[in-house]
Amino acid sequence: MLEVILDTETTGLSTRENHRIIEIGCIELKDQIATKNVFHSYLNPQRKISEDAKKIHGYTDEFLLDKKPFSEIADDFIDFIKDKKIIIHNADFDLSFLNYELKLVNKKEINKKNVIDTLEMARQKYPGAQNSLDALCKRFNIDNSKRTKHTALIDCELLKEIYINLLGQKEPKLNLKSAELVDSKFKDDNTSRKASRIIVKPSNEELKIHNNYLKTKLQKNFFN
Repeated sequence: MLEVILDTETTGLSTRENHRIIEIGCIELKDQIATKNVFHSYLNPQRKISEDAKKIHGYTDEFLLDKKPFSEIADDFIDFIKDKKIIIHNADFDLSFLNYELKLVNKKEINKKNVIDTLEMARQKYPGAQNSLDALCKRFNIDNSKRTKHTALIDCELLKEIYINLLGQKEPKLNLKSAELVDSKFKDDNTSRKASRIIVKPSNEELKIHNNYLKTKLQKNFFN
């Protein structure tokens, strides 16, 4: 099964104020294992970044000035996520911006049914606990030292590890076939050990020779 870990950075907190996406990061997973397929793009939002947003991700208007607008990468983005489950932390936020951008370029919006929200997963699994990305990294002992600022690809890397932990895929799976082989080998080893412990009794002739040897040996040692 193909899935996509997805994260965005934006100029602000609400599309109602016409805030836009400035970065999209995606990592493809196959059966919860990352493939080499990655989608990443910085975007020119064609508006100013709010001061509050700058404090979160650190991107400036000058840095984004020569980047492509969403309209120029929309088709590549749509192709990348096509027919895949999308994994997002706090999906309502990212989806609102992604669908806002898609609507502006007359593209089909992303159906929430195709999205798995890891924030909701965490809330169900750990009700009442802190379930931010940083809090979950701490819970699962995931190194988030690179996350000095919120950037889409770094957050995707962390979310990938969090998602796998939330699914419980860190637990080793029992391989029954291997277990049977080990059990069979153990039985064979036991049979071998039992065979090596079989007692072989000496014959009467061998006992007679042995007794004569002892008598001779003891007499020699005593007189010497």
